[in-house]
Amino acid sequence: MTKIEHIGIAVKDLDHAESIYEQLLGSASYKREEVESQAVITSFFQVGPNKIELLVSTRPDGPIAKAIEKRGEGIHHIAFAVADIRAEMARLKAQGFTLLNEEPAPGADNKLVCFIHPKNANGVLVELCQEIA
Repeated sequence: MTKIEHIGIAVKDLDHAESIYEQLLGSASYKREEVESQAVITSFFQVGPNKIELLVSTRPDGPIAKAIEKRGEGIHHIAFAVADIRAEMARLKAQGFTLLNEEPAPGADNKLVCFIHPKNANGVLVELCQEIA
């Protein structure tokens, strides 16, 4: 793992959340993107070398909607950049980590992603992400 890539925050109202983070960070979101396979619309803010990702569900039964229903709005996941996602997935699986997807999936911001079950990381949902060349 090479760095913390971003922190994902689950929100109910993306426009409202963007307004809050624009005021908080003093800059606008640089990208809004829908990821149909994950039933979300994302909005990214650059914060130095790291990013904040706001996520809103596009479906009432989507994973973000379910997370908000269970825990409310707030931090959803922490993402780590990796050079080779398949190698990291194999390494973690060999060490007993539970992967939520067996193959890397297309994610937002030109990334391949894989999630690690929160039970393996003290209740934190961990995302691995690799830049798509």
